[in-house]
Amino acid sequence: MSVIAPCLTCETVDEYRMAIEKVQGFAQRVHIDISDGEFTPNFLLGVNQIWWPQNWQVDVHVMAKRPSEYVQQLIAMRPSMIILHVESAENIMPSLDMIRASGIKIGIALLKPTVPSTVADLIKLVDHVMVFSGTLGTYGGVASLMQLEKVRLIKALSPEVEIGWDGGVSLDNAFTLKQGQVDVLNSGGAILKAPDPATAYADLVKEINKTSVI
Repeated sequence: MSVIAPCLTCETVDEYRMAIEKVQGFAQRVHIDISDGEFTPNFLLGVNQIWWPQNWQVDVHVMAKRPSEYVQQLIAMRPSMIILHVESAENIMPSLDMIRASGIKIGIALLKPTVPSTVADLIKLVDHVMVFSGTLGTYGGVASLMQLEKVRLIKALSPEVEIGWDGGVSLDNAFTLKQGQVDVLNSGGAILKAPDPATAYADLVKEINKTSVI
């Protein structure tokens, strides 16, 4: 069954605190972005600046050229999953092995140009593959539904792997993404920038759980 995960993409501590306050009343699974200002055009909060309520299931998305610099700190924080980019400037396998050994789930993210077959060995190893269709480091990306073809290719390589989607999730495309076998729809701006985040979240949940488009 697909789920909606509010996505926290914040540059300041105040912005992060306000984002948590907006979603704390309803969030269950949450996607938290961190970045190094190199892999992304902007700096997001660092590992030592993020935190979350104990009842949350948290996926931390590491947008960094050298994710190994963050892995030990993140393991100590015990998120549910840590997601690393295959396009990082280093071999991420040692980091994935370290995360797995700690009992935390491992995920990888694929940018738009990355073809699944080029990282087949990693796809077969991990718990989660996230198709990235947005703009690195910001809210408000546009979902490129052509990227859904990647889901089919990923599933052919690893039928049981969980599929995530990051970028442009909205009421207009949530049902299509769910029908395209996306398991985790990470939604940032559609929830955090809505006048009523709780209602926006509930509408997205209702949308992915409907049984017909008629």
